Amino acid sequence: MHPVNHTLPPTAPCSEPLLRVDSLVKRFPVKGGILRRTVDEVHAVSGVSFTLDRAETLGLVGESGCGKSTTGRLILRLIEPTSGAIWFEGRNVIALDHRQLLALRRDMQIIFQDPFASLNPRMSVGAIIGEALIIHGLAKSPREREDRVVELLETVGLRADHMRRFPHEFSGGQRQRIGIARALAVRPKLIVCDEPVSALDVSIQAQVVNLLEDLQEKFGLSYLFIAHDLSVVEHISHRVAVMYLGRIVEIASSHDLYSAPLHPYTEALLSAVPIPDPTLKRTRIRLKGDPPSPLRPPSGCAFHTRCPIAKKTVCSSEVPTLREVRPGHLVACHLRS
Repeated sequence: MHPVNHTLPPTAPCSEPLLRVDSLVKRFPVKGGILRRTVDEVHAVSGVSFTLDRAETLGLVGESGCGKSTTGRLILRLIEPTSGAIWFEGRNVIALDHRQLLALRRDMQIIFQDPFASLNPRMSVGAIIGEALIIHGLAKSPREREDRVVELLETVGLRADHMRRFPHEFSGGQRQRIGIARALAVRPKLIVCDEPVSALDVSIQAQVVNLLEDLQEKFGLSYLFIAHDLSVVEHISHRVAVMYLGRIVEIASSHDLYSAPLHPYTEALLSAVPIPDPTLKRTRIRLKGDPPSPLRPPSGCAFHTRCPIAKKTVCSSEVPTLREVRPGHLVACHLRS
């Protein structure tokens, strides 16, 4: 991978955030009985708030099922939120009608996790990448569309003649490059990367991450990088947000979060990350029990049932607010300051 550079462009902190998420909530109904009535709700996302600057990468990490991917899909309105607000360049994404949302798709794209399931096997690579150009009217003629597809393929490290082939003729890493080219086709400002390297071999992961970094530098892209691999997130992210059971429990710069985590859950996650230097030792923090069910989230702090420092008086009764305890470092914990 490229050398780590967590420095944002000079203009990023001074400008209005590209994306602002306020108190985002998503509950999925659980149907039951003969009449298929709603009998319960899955608390997938519970009051998530964060900002994303231009040309910034925000890593979103946590255990499987914590709500990371749901958050990304809510931002793109691939699924509808239960409540909350999503602001993109000052526009309320939730309030947009179908026609306005279609126009917004040019600015917000997604790279899916599974490169084998996310590409239509019946379409050629040229048709897959060029489809968005047709939908948004970005190519005046078939020749112009073909030229743009060739340009995109070469941008992501593939050859022009690949446009005539079909997805089954490519490896996983090549398919993910096709997915990246598809996302780039409409010249977006924000790309939600939904675990884009988790299905790839380690050596291929590095190539794809380096490609994403190069594209960000070239086109000024912003990434919401969703992943469970903390090593990859540390490398690519300027800031990192940690999720647990639908809530963000800590947000900080990549350097601060990895060098001085504050939330007990973040400490436990980082303690499990392998260290390449065999002379260094790290004490593994083993959490008790299993993650609670999002059908029945615990009262108070959702993490208190597994937390090694929890106090029954406050942790089990009051939901901690995400507050800034150091410059740019936010944590949702009653016992950390």
